[in-house]
Amino acid sequence: MESTTPAPLDLEAAAVAAVNEPSRDCPRCPRLVGLREQLRIDHPNWWNAPVPILADADPWLAIIGLAPGLQGANRTARPFTGDRSGPLFWDTLIAAGLAEGSYTGRVEDAPVPRGIAIINAVRCLPPENKPSPEEIRTCRPFLNADLATMPSLRVVVALGAIAHQSAVKVLGGRLPKAPFAHLAEHAMPGGRTLIDSYHCSRYNQNTGRLTPEMFAAVFARAIELREAR
Repeated sequence: MESTTPAPLDLEAAAVAAVNEPSRDCPRCPRLVGLREQLRIDHPNWWNAPVPILADADPWLAIIGLAPGLQGANRTARPFTGDRSGPLFWDTLIAAGLAEGSYTGRVEDAPVPRGIAIINAVRCLPPENKPSPEEIRTCRPFLNADLATMPSLRVVVALGAIAHQSAVKVLGGRLPKAPFAHLAEHAMPGGRTLIDSYHCSRYNQNTGRLTPEMFAAVFARAIELREAR
C-alpha cells in the first residue's frame, strides 16, 4: 500500500527563496517591478507589492491562484479581496466551512480562513494578468517554500492552468501525466491530491465557463478527500 505520509518538498529550492515571502521591493522580475513602481506613483495608497500568503495556522488545504488582481489583492494585500472574483471565491469557501464571516470586499471585516492557505503562483501583479513563463518560474521558489511549511497539507486546489503547472512542479509530479481540466484529480508524491478548477475570474463567470455549482463541487470534493483519510 502506498504511504500517505507527505513526501518532503524541494527544500533546496525553497532555500533559494531565503524566506517564505518575497520582500516588499522584490527585484526579481523587471517587468513586474516596472508596473509596481508606476502603480505606486498612480495609487500611493494601494498595497502595490508582492501579496503574502493568507493561511490558517495548520492548513490541510492549499488554494493556489494565478496572481494578484489590479483592484483586488494588489490594492488590498489580501487574496481575492476587493475585485469581482471575491464574492464567488469567499462565498463558496464560507458555505463549505472553509472560512468564517461574510464577504464585503473590505479588508477590515474580511472572512477568516479555516484549515486553508491561499497563495498565488505569482506574487506580484502582472500586466494584463499575464505573467511570462520566466516570471512564473522565478516566483516558484516562494510557493515551494510556503507549501514546505505545511505538515498537514493533504489537498491542493489549483485555480487555472498556470497555477496547476506550478503546483504539479512544486509537489513533485510530472505535467505530461497530469493534464489540466476542471475537477480533474491528480495523485502527487507522498499521498497529496491536486484538484484542478477553472479560475473564478469574472470573465469565466460571465461566459459560463465556471458556475457557482462547478466551483462548489471542487471544494466539496476536497473535503471528501480529507474525510476519507
